[in-house]
Amino acid sequence: MDLRVIPLGLVPYKEALLIQDKLVEQRIHDEIPDTLLLLEHPPVITTGRREQEHNILIDPEAMGVELYKTSRGGEVTYHGPGQLVGYPIQKLDTKKHRFLVNHVASLEEVFIQYLGKKHGIEAGRIDKHTGVWIGNSKITAIGISLHRRVTKHGFAYNIDPNLEHFSWIVPCGITDKGVTSLSKELHCTMEVLHEIPHVVSAFQEVFGYDTVTFQGKDDL
Repeated sequence: MDLRVIPLGLVPYKEALLIQDKLVEQRIHDEIPDTLLLLEHPPVITTGRREQEHNILIDPEAMGVELYKTSRGGEVTYHGPGQLVGYPIQKLDTKKHRFLVNHVASLEEVFIQYLGKKHGIEAGRIDKHTGVWIGNSKITAIGISLHRRVTKHGFAYNIDPNLEHFSWIVPCGITDKGVTSLSKELHCTMEVLHEIPHVVSAFQEVFGYDTVTFQGKDDL
């Protein structure tokens, strides 16, 4: 089983959606292997399928921040520079019991293992709240959608974003918990590019890929 990884750098949210849509169709028809897009976004607020305007605490237009309603699960989320966003385009075996729940749990496990092995940080899950947590603070948000067995959207891992920007929203609609980042936990500045190989390694291990191939944006 092969995985293709494509680091894209800083990409506007709308452009990333178009890339995902293209790859999802290709994966449905087995024209490409499972593919993991890794990127950062300019500041943007996204919502899931539910009505979540009450959890947006600013006027995005007045602040010059883009706002998108998406097809993923989960609630309102902020993306910005310093956050590693991953969009796994994976074909799932939908015949397996609780396949979607298990897939989200595997995405969580990627970061639980990576944070523990690479940085000695004890991260875990919290009942009823998707994502990866350090204590009561979320470090990785997860929300996916599924189209004809192929996943879209994915995870947002806080490496060194401006955490003050999360005050623009009620992250994931949760009022009694916080948000953290790798830089905050380690008390030093961490770089997104430096963490990518370690995240990919954990992704490969958890999902059981035999090989990983890195490709450039021109290969899309």
